[in-house]
Amino acid sequence: MNYNDKTFTAVQNSDNGEVSSQTFFHYKQEGNILLGAYEGGEIIKGTLIGLVHENGKLSFRYNHVNVAGEIRGGSCESSPEILEDGRVRLYEEWQWTDDEKAKGQSIIEELKVAEG
Repeated sequence: MNYNDKTFTAVQNSDNGEVSSQTFFHYKQEGNILLGAYEGGEIIKGTLIGLVHENGKLSFRYNHVNVAGEIRGGSCESSPEILEDGRVRLYEEWQWTDDEKAKGQSIIEELKVAEG
């Protein structure tokens, strides 16, 4: 599985998450290293870095600045599903690294590439 140049948006998130359908993730992959940038909705700017495992699963850390001016971050494990139309859906289990260490789940899906 290669995530290079894929763009995703959230279709579902736990109430304690800050990612929404207005948040867009842009992934780059170099070997098994995943790099990402994200923004939109409650998030002004965010970055992530992690690993792509042989089975396509992702392990990464993320940090962002939200609209309240806070720096937030956490860790995430994502499992891929290939949809009928070939796009990737990621099922994510994440945890904030702040004092509460709250956990959550989200689903993000690859945006369909425009043809032509």
